[in-house]
Amino acid sequence: MSFESDKRFNDFKHFPRGLRRSGEFTVAEADSLEKFGTAMLALYQGAMEPRDEVEAAFIAQVKSGEAGGNPHAKVWFKYLKVIGPKRVHRLCTVAGGAEESNSFDSGNGGGGGGDESLD
Repeated sequence: MSFESDKRFNDFKHFPRGLRRSGEFTVAEADSLEKFGTAMLALYQGAMEPRDEVEAAFIAQVKSGEAGGNPHAKVWFKYLKVIGPKRVHRLCTVAGGAEESNSFDSGNGGGGGGDESLD
């Protein structure tokens, strides 16, 4: 059988209340991670060699970055995405954007209402 492991997978560092109660995974995904996650992690880190073609396909798909139709790879990619760095979306501009917007005012007074025209 593929992805055999003696112990259940838990990541209390990222999911202190457990995978099921995190709200990130469906019940089926949490079951799959708990049942096969220890073997998936060992294969992912290279600590274990693949024992059959299913595990070899898992490693190939993880290295290529595409899950395809493999349910194990899909769950593993979702797990990696959830524990990965979070993207921050801002509703304002960053400091570099302010310099670019003021660049049109520093011309020869063409069309702008700069302070030099108030004399």
